Amino acid sequence: MNVIVDNLDIHYELKGRGRLLMLLHGWGDDYHTYAGLMSELEHSYQLLALDLPGFGGSEPPKQSWNLDNYAELTAHFMAKLGLDPIYAIIGHSNGGALAIRALATGVLKANKLVLLASAGVRNSQPAKRLATKSVAKVGKATTFWLPEARRQQLREKLYGSVGSDMLAVPALEETFKLTVKQDVQADAAQLKLATLIINANHDPAIPLKDGERFHELIKNSRLEVLPSSSHFIHQTKAKEVVSLIEDFLS
Repeated sequence: MNVIVDNLDIHYELKGRGRLLMLLHGWGDDYHTYAGLMSELEHSYQLLALDLPGFGGSEPPKQSWNLDNYAELTAHFMAKLGLDPIYAIIGHSNGGALAIRALATGVLKANKLVLLASAGVRNSQPAKRLATKSVAKVGKATTFWLPEARRQQLREKLYGSVGSDMLAVPALEETFKLTVKQDVQADAAQLKLATLIINANHDPAIPLKDGERFHELIKNSRLEVLPSSSHFIHQTKAKEVVSLIEDFLS
C-alpha cells in the first residue's frame, strides 16, 4: 500500500488485528526485513511496517535528512493513516536509533519499545568511522539492483569491514552522514517506557557493549543476548527473537 505524506510517496504494509505494533527497519533495508517476524506476530497484533523515505518502495527525501526529519515524517504518517495509538515500536539497527529519538522527543508515543541490535551509540568506534570515510573515497557500492539475498550478503560484508551501511544507498550518502552524527544516548536516558533490548554476542556492526550501554541508560529495560554473529538477528534467530518479543509484549 502507498500513501502521500509530506509530498512523499510512502510504501507500507498493514496486517493483523489487535494492539498496534510499528516496525522500523535499519539503514539500507526495507520493511521486508521483518517478513518472518510479522508472519508470527500478525495472529495477535496489528502490524504496521513502512519503508522509510529513500528505502524500499518509498520516495527519497528532497533534501538531506537526519533522525529528527525521519521521526517527524513517521509521526505525520501515523496521523495520515488515523490508526489507534502505538502499543509498541520495534526498531532494528538505525530503526532503533530512530525510535529512541522519536520517543524521547515526544514525536512518537508508545507503551513499549523493542530494540533489535540498535544503533545510536555513535562515539564507541572512532576507528571504524575513519575506515568508513576511507571506503567512501575508494568508490560507491551500488547494491539496490541486486536480489535481496545478495544485497544482504553485501550489507553484512560492509558492516564487518567498516561498521556501517553508508555506501549501500548512494543517493542518501549525505543523509547517512547526518544520521550517524546523532548520538542518542542522552535520549535513551530519558526513556521511561518498558524496553526489551536484544543483541547478538558477535554482531559485526553493533558491538554487544552498545546494547549493554542502552540497558544501563534505559532504566526500565531488559537485555537479552543471543549467540549469533549476524547483525540481522531477527532473521537468523527468528524463533528466539519472536519468543522474547511475545513474552515481553504480553
